[in-house]
Amino acid sequence: MLRIANAVLARLPEPLRALALKHREPLKFAVVGGTTFLVDNALFYGLKLTVLEPKPVTAKIIAVLVATIVSYVLNREWSFRTRGGRERRHEAALFFLVSGVGLVLSSAPLWISRYVFHMETPDVSLMTQEIADFMSAQVIGTLITMVYRFWAMRKWVFPVEQARPGGLRLAPAPDSKDKAA
Repeated sequence: MLRIANAVLARLPEPLRALALKHREPLKFAVVGGTTFLVDNALFYGLKLTVLEPKPVTAKIIAVLVATIVSYVLNREWSFRTRGGRERRHEAALFFLVSGVGLVLSSAPLWISRYVFHMETPDVSLMTQEIADFMSAQVIGTLITMVYRFWAMRKWVFPVEQARPGGLRLAPAPDSKDKAA
């Protein structure tokens, strides 16, 4: 992953490269979020369209739980690699507590869509139901949760910068002056 990130950085124009390096932590968090978004979607729709068809909120909860485990590993080992300041058990417990709140935040829009606004068949067409499910669970719920989790991870789970030795870091691309030397 580090090689890919450095290859992408090397191809960016200098102002964009400097911006990416300055904001590397939120960018890494976004990459992990994108990865777990794919895990979440695959599981959510895989379950919702098969064994948990009558229980979309249960399908969402299971998908979020699996995506959360993937998220912990990737965030700890890459996004917040140098952050920490807590014993690993305490860190993991806080991560899953914060993620539990995130689970409620990500499931709430779907629950509201289905059970408050009755955006489900037979009250609406199947297409309307699926669009409402996607927008409420995968777009609105994910955006709300992403903002909350980034803030909470930095504040409570991985609070101390440079708490762990350097690990995987994005390196600035060498200047053309360095290449000539």
